[in-house]
Amino acid sequence: MKLFVGGISYDLTDDELKVAFEAFGEVESATIIVDRDSGRSKGFGFVEMSEKEEALKAIEGLNGTDLSGKTISVNEARPKPKSHKRPGGGYGGGPGGRNRGGFGGGSGRGRPGGGGSNR
Repeated sequence: MKLFVGGISYDLTDDELKVAFEAFGEVESATIIVDRDSGRSKGFGFVEMSEKEEALKAIEGLNGTDLSGKTISVNEARPKPKSHKRPGGGYGGGPGGRNRGGFGGGSGRGRPGGGGSNR
């Protein structure tokens, strides 16, 4: 079972995170998420535990407790959304925007097929 761990100290290591959860059962992996540009912790991570019962005990035992000077939150990880792109298309900022992008709509300033007003 995969767990989300939030509120992690920026100084905590993957190994220290793993040790905290091993008190409740077998840990398959413990990973703190880091910023790809700076390499600095984002303050959250994921722990995968072999048995669901052990993971539930870890949630109960660790959620709201202090780990390396910070109060952590622990809960079951939710699936990653299919897409984290913003709705509205790639040209002109989406529906309702002044420049609706593409051809044939919007203000039409110099665009083929654009017959709208030139505001």
